[in-house]
Order: sequence, then C-alpha cells, then structure tokens
Amino acid sequence: MTCSILTGGAWGDEGKGKCITYFCKNDNPSIIARAGVGPNAGHSVEFNGEKYGLRLIPSGFVNTDSELLVGAGVLVDPEVLFHEFDYLKKYDVKSRTLIDGRCAIIKPEHRERDKHSDYLSNKIGSTGSGCGPANSDRVLRIADLAKDIPELEEYITDVSLKVNDTIDEGNDVFIEGSQGFALSLYYGTYPFVTSKDTCASTFAADVGVGPTKVDEVISVFKSYITRVGEGPFPTEISQEEAAEKGIEEYGVVTGRRRRVGLFDYDLAKESCRINGTTQIALTCVDKLYDCAGITDYSLLPADAKEFINKIQTATGVPVTIISTGPDLKETIDLRDELL
Repeated sequence: MTCSILTGGAWGDEGKGKCITYFCKNDNPSIIARAGVGPNAGHSVEFNGEKYGLRLIPSGFVNTDSELLVGAGVLVDPEVLFHEFDYLKKYDVKSRTLIDGRCAIIKPEHRERDKHSDYLSNKIGSTGSGCGPANSDRVLRIADLAKDIPELEEYITDVSLKVNDTIDEGNDVFIEGSQGFALSLYYGTYPFVTSKDTCASTFAADVGVGPTKVDEVISVFKSYITRVGEGPFPTEISQEEAAEKGIEEYGVVTGRRRRVGLFDYDLAKESCRINGTTQIALTCVDKLYDCAGITDYSLLPADAKEFINKIQTATGVPVTIISTGPDLKETIDLRDELL
C-alpha cells in the first residue's frame, strides 16, 4: 500500500501531466484523486500519439482501471467538468469520476469578476477562470457546494471516506496536485500567487487524508524554470535567449507566452523542505542536453549527470524520475535503485 502526493516544484508548468500519467499508468493505483485550486491550472497529457489539455479531471485518466476523484478542497466549474467528460469520452471518464459534495462551485459570475478585476487580471495575471472570487466566497461562507447542485447529484461522494478506506484495504492511492509551490498563497511570491496553498500538506487535506497516511511526496521540477504572469523571477532570462535555447513555452489555459529562467537551486531547496519531498521527478532534460529518448541513466551525457547531481546536492532529495521526452516511454525510472 502506498499513498503518494505529486506537487509542482516551482511556478507550475513543470511537466506534471506527463509525470502523473507515467506514475498512474505504471503503478496502477486504485484511486487517482485531484487536489489543488481548481480549473485555473492546465495539465498537458500525451498518450498513444494524442495530446490532451486538462483543467479538472485527474491527469491519470489514461489508466482506465483507476477510479477518478475530485477532493473537497478543489473548486469545481460544472461547465469545465462536463466538457471534459465529453472530451475524454474515449477513456470512459464520465463513469469513473466522482466529486466530493463539499467542493465549492465556480459560477459564471465568478469568472466575470475574475476577468473584469483590473487588479487580478492585469497586476496578478489571473487566468480568468473564476477561482479567486470563488475561493473568496468560500471563505465568506456564501459559496454554493457541489452537493446542492442538481446536475451534479449522480457524481457526488465522500472522497475522504473512499480514499481512506482504499488505503486501509491495502490499495494504492495517487493524489495529484496542481500549479506549483512558488504560487502558494502562504509560501509563494505574494501577492503574485494563486488563491490557496499549493503544498503537499494542503493537497492531502484537499482529499481528506491525514499526514500519517502519506508515504511519498514527489516534487516535479523542470530543467529550466517558467512562470506565467507577473511577479519576482530571480533567474529569468530574456525571451530572445530562451528562443535561442529552444525553450519557448505557452500556457495551457491562457495561451500566454511563459517567462523563462534558469534552474533555481535555492527555490528547489525551499520547495523540497516545505513540501517534505521524498523524491524528485525532473522533466525536459532533453531540452537542455543531448539525450532525447534515452531510457538508461548510464547513457546520459556527463553534463546532464552533473546537473542532476547538483540538484540532489542542493535539495538532499534523490532524483528518481528523469524525463527525456514527452512520450511515456522516454523516461528513466531510478526508483528501484534509489528508494
């Protein structure tokens, strides 16, 4: 039995979608539970030659043997939920997904408030998905809950009870968080952050799991750093330099060009400390080093190995997963050797 939590190590966009898909497809958890803020974060998933952009359904949906749950701490936009049911019809997602009745609901008025707030949209760089205003209403105790929405009735469950029962029965649970540590309302670059905490401890609370039941915390870092929107970025490089390096990126939800910077070892150390990280998944190594598609650690170039060792030294955490491309097969898995 293992209960694992996956977190983003920096400002999101670390490649969590691929990592989640890899873990869930290879480890075959009984339950994949979505934690985090809500549909303001996008996860990209590539599987069997097809690419998907998700905002609410767990990214591990490709494992059709797993039950998909959305924890009580997650904001639910019914429009996004039903769109993804249809979008992922091929994977029978609708029949496998349940949401906690205590999820707060994003309504059209929340999206309008988000988009028309000069402070949120222009200064903070909100995605306009309504999450900030919806979380504000939740704090004020005036938000609608999923259990009170008739169209959601057939999808309502007690996620905490299901997750804890599954763990107690000796089965695996995988909890996927969204966004990244540096966007945490508490520990991020305030005020340029999201509307709640984005650390592993909160992700556990989002699905109703106590800390004593969590076995592994996996933090995902990209080999370079990106962020969308305003806020401090100590290692940022110019867009021209990013283009020269071939590391231009655009946001899944907003389509905005991401700011790009070099790997931040100080941020990684703090992120691992506060998340209680037990292992690191490192993505996009192939973007900086000549190692595309390599699946054997011994075949990595010396400079790539040096980079990985520097991360391990800075954080004190083993790098167990190394992604050398977008396909699930383009992965080096060192868990058997290092854990």
